[in-house]
Amino acid sequence: MDLQLAGKTCLVTGASSGIGYATALTLAVEGARVVAAARSLEALSPLSTVVTAATGRAPILIAADLSRDDGPGSLVAQVLEATGGVDVLVNNAGGSRPSEGEIDEAMWAEAYALNFLAALRLTERLALGMRARRWGRIVNLTGAIVAKAPNAATPAKAALESWSKAIAARYAPDGVTVNCVAPGRIDSAQIRDRLHPTEASRQAFIAQNIPAGRFGTPEEAAALIAFLASGPASYVNGATIPVDGGALRLAF
Repeated sequence: MDLQLAGKTCLVTGASSGIGYATALTLAVEGARVVAAARSLEALSPLSTVVTAATGRAPILIAADLSRDDGPGSLVAQVLEATGGVDVLVNNAGGSRPSEGEIDEAMWAEAYALNFLAALRLTERLALGMRARRWGRIVNLTGAIVAKAPNAATPAKAALESWSKAIAARYAPDGVTVNCVAPGRIDSAQIRDRLHPTEASRQAFIAQNIPAGRFGTPEEAAALIAFLASGPASYVNGATIPVDGGALRLAF
């Protein structure tokens, strides 16, 4: 299938590892001009090497800390200066924030800024150009919106999903779609470092919660994101699609 991404400019946040890395590479292989963002240029260097080797075109790399109030604005300014505008925005930057014991309000505020406000701020600015050109794709990475244990990222992701559905309806007349991808347990550094640091904990979670019998791969999530970013996906709008090996059926 031709995803009709050749020549499209795609911004992927959180692109230094995991789903963001795989998405940036997938979009580049499909012919898109990729802008990859992360907290540091050093962290993006391996992606640049792989994309250049695979496609012959180097991605545009931008450093921005999206948990800071000035982070999204700085990223938008750099993106517009480098490209003039984007056709596809993949709001992937985010992070799990398990909460134990007393509430740390600073941690909850940081989680809300990173997992929701950053996507809102980027989208509101970059969608202006998409709507003017009457073509655009916005894909927001969400996840579980309820959890068995407190996690500061969970309500922020719930806010992101709710807001995404509202702007999907607002932007649709202008040829811009907004969809969410909700990854389950993906075999990435974040999942291993924050949620399942031991093989025993990973296998116990899989046995109890994932009918597929394994964690997913970043590439499996990236394939869906690339389709939602494509021309043929023009009638998919306001959706939240899980990539979780059937885990939602066993959430509670």
